[in-house]
Amino acid sequence: MILQLLREYAAGRAHGRTVADVRIGLCYTAVLLDDGAAGVAYTFKEYLPAGCDVFQGKRPVAGKPASEALAYLESPDLLQRTVGLATANALINRGREELIAGDILDVLACSANDRVGMVGYFPPLMPVLKPRVQELLVFEALLKGSPEVYTEDQAAALLPSCSVAIITATTLLNNTLLPLLQACQNCRAVAIVGATTPLAPEVFASKGVTLLSGIVVTNPPGLLRQVSEGGGMGSFKGYMQKVNLPLTA
Repeated sequence: MILQLLREYAAGRAHGRTVADVRIGLCYTAVLLDDGAAGVAYTFKEYLPAGCDVFQGKRPVAGKPASEALAYLESPDLLQRTVGLATANALINRGREELIAGDILDVLACSANDRVGMVGYFPPLMPVLKPRVQELLVFEALLKGSPEVYTEDQAAALLPSCSVAIITATTLLNNTLLPLLQACQNCRAVAIVGATTPLAPEVFASKGVTLLSGIVVTNPPGLLRQVSEGGGMGSFKGYMQKVNLPLTA
């Protein structure tokens, strides 16, 4: 349902726009539009189909109207949804007044009384956040068996006891976001985080989300080159700006 709402929201910005280029990298997927704007979404390389022809959508995607690429948001195929979300982010994630530049912890207030649930493992946040809060619970499907990391199926049981939730935007792609948000109803703050995050307040405010923390691509050619060469967030510096968008219900 959230992806359908996102498609409708982004479609309102897609009039006259076409896809100029698509890069499906090992870490991220990037879409460049004809007006020079770009957006990215995480590539779940762990779940790509076997074989040498992994994108099952109709090609070429480049040259299609952006509205057609947005239709991939509702595809049953994970990689097609990824291309759709990168297209949506190219349309939505652009500079505007209400964006606050900086890392999420510059904006998200956490105190020693907070129990924080983090869905998705964000190594740069860990050493800064952990000393600030009472407890930090990390849920990550790809780190099963790691100490102090809970499996994703434990999130529904433990998030209701948290006061703050930080959720990776990749949960949009694997269709796990909505049940996670339902488990966060007791949280005073719920943030969607990462380069995959669509900065679309109308889509998320009514779902209990209080903060969107994503990126705006500032150097599309440079970022597309990084994606093509297998780069991720660690190599995006200088090609994007981290931004935050507080929401009101």
